[in-house]
Amino acid sequence: MLRYILGRLLAALPIALGVSVVCFALIYLAPGDPVQTLLPPDADAETVARLKRMYGLDQPLPLQYLTWLGRVLTGDFGQSIATGRPVAEEIWRSLGNTVLLAALSVLFAFSIAFVLGTIAGRHAGGWLDRVVTGIAVIGVSVPNYWLGIVLVIVFAVELMALPASGMATGSFDPTSWDHVRHLILPVITLSMIPVGIIARTTRSAVSEVMNQEFVTTLRANGLPERRVLKHALKNALPPVLAVMGLQFGTLMGGSILVETVFSWPGSGFLLSKAILARDVPVLQGTILVLALVFVFTNLAVDLVQSSVDPRIRRA
Repeated sequence: MLRYILGRLLAALPIALGVSVVCFALIYLAPGDPVQTLLPPDADAETVARLKRMYGLDQPLPLQYLTWLGRVLTGDFGQSIATGRPVAEEIWRSLGNTVLLAALSVLFAFSIAFVLGTIAGRHAGGWLDRVVTGIAVIGVSVPNYWLGIVLVIVFAVELMALPASGMATGSFDPTSWDHVRHLILPVITLSMIPVGIIARTTRSAVSEVMNQEFVTTLRANGLPERRVLKHALKNALPPVLAVMGLQFGTLMGGSILVETVFSWPGSGFLLSKAILARDVPVLQGTILVLALVFVFTNLAVDLVQSSVDPRIRRA
């Protein structure tokens, strides 16, 4: 197992390096000059040049990349052009809020989707299967930002039952209703697509396992149907866990619209503000961190799968 873990870690390193190159290059492929956002329209060329020297934007791109990568490896992402605050401080503060929102959304989606997918897989081809499939299709088809706006109109504006935006002050306290109520609408909105994806994956995995020969053998030996289903779910779990982990990584980097709708102070909301302000250091740092979270989430999923199913290590 240790050899497998080391091999997966070594395989992730070049991917992480490639991610850093892409994140750095994409910023400079975008139109516009980030320095101009800090200066008045009538700023003279000397002032522009001095500001570029201050942020190292006057150097060749390869040298800028190596300098930036060297600082990043020490945890220094530079300073925000728009606010002047350390980028690392803004990223870590917002990343914690996004992790909380994404983790709760995935757990909420998994708790619903696994039950629905199991029911559909257990009754494949029946009316329950068609109902669950319809729910899954609706879940992956409805744009989450549109759903968020609808939920805000219904529960925040019309019913005035839940807050429309922001989060409670201080660190999250699960025993505080004020903290929990700020999470309800964003979590429901962000979990709809994972519900559809995980439900369809679970349905497919359970249906496939239920048609295998060992299930027939278990039934022939007189094992109760409840225990047969338990064995089937254990064999269907690895692909579901993989999809669940991928959905967590996707939500970490793809929650920008939902966080903007609810003004949730996460990394997606920070990224949207940085895009509008052309704040290059914040853009680079945020994109890199979110991309690395996705890479290492996949690594964690592989390790969990290998512990659940030893056949993966042998493959």
